[in-house]
Amino acid sequence: MSTSHAALRDLGIQAVNSGGSTGNGWWSGRNDGTLLPSINPSTGEQIAGVYPCSSEDYQRIVKESVEAFRTWRMVPAPKRGEIVRLIGQALREKKDQLGTMVSLEVGKIKAEGDGEVQEMIDMADFAVGQSRMLYGATMQSERPAHRMSEQWHPLGPVGVITAFNFPVAVWAWNAFVAAIAGDTVIWKPSPKASLCAVAVQQICNRVMQQHGYSGIFHCLSLASPCLSSRWCRMSASRSFHLPARCRSVGESRLWSDNDWAEPCSNSAATMPS
Repeated sequence: MSTSHAALRDLGIQAVNSGGSTGNGWWSGRNDGTLLPSINPSTGEQIAGVYPCSSEDYQRIVKESVEAFRTWRMVPAPKRGEIVRLIGQALREKKDQLGTMVSLEVGKIKAEGDGEVQEMIDMADFAVGQSRMLYGATMQSERPAHRMSEQWHPLGPVGVITAFNFPVAVWAWNAFVAAIAGDTVIWKPSPKASLCAVAVQQICNRVMQQHGYSGIFHCLSLASPCLSSRWCRMSASRSFHLPARCRSVGESRLWSDNDWAEPCSNSAATMPS
C-alpha cells in the first residue's frame, strides 16, 4: 500500500464520503446530487469523492449548531480551551497523514502540507492560552458604591469559509478562537478541497465524543450554487467576526436562529465571482 493510500485510510477517507456533519455522530446522506470529485492537481487523477450537502442537510447543520451553542457557551472557558488542546494533540498525532492529504488535494509539496497542519497545532496552543485570558477592563465610576466592568460573552454560531489554497490552516485560525470564546463553528470548505475538511472533521468528532461534547464543530460541503449564494448573502449582509489578517482567505460570521430557514430564490442561483 502506498504512503498516500495509507494516509487516506488512517484519516478515515473512503472512495466516496459524506460532506456534512453536525459533530454528534451524524453525517449527511449520500443524496442524488452531484458528487464532488477531489482531483490531485499535480497529476489530474481523482483521489476520492464527496457528496455535498442538500438543502435539508444545510438546515439541519445550522439549526443544530444554534442548539449546541446554548450548552457550549455555559462551559467555562478554560474547559473549552482544554478541548481545543486535545484537538491540537490529535492533530499532532495525525500531522504526517493530514499533511499528505493537503499535499495530495491542493498540490503543495509535502513540507508545505505538513507546515499547514503545524499552523493548526500552533493555533490550538495559542487558543488554549487565550481561554484563560478573556479579560475585561474594570473602570472607575462617578456614582458612589458603584463599579463598572466589561465582560466578553459568546456570540453564537460562527461560519468559516476557506479557500482552496489554504484548506485547513485558515479554518483553525478562526475555529479554535471561536470555540474557546464559547461559539460553535460551521465550516464551508472549498469544493476543490473537501477531503481535507472531512478528515479534520473526523478528528474533531472523535475528540469531542471522547470527552462528552458534540455539535461544536460542523462541516458543510456545498456544490449547489443556490445554497452557496445563500451562505455568501448572509455573510455579506450581517456582521463579520474575524481577524483582519484572515479577510483575504477566510470569512467567519455570526448567525441568528432564523438564518437557516432563509428561502432560496432563483435570483441567487449563480455563484458570486
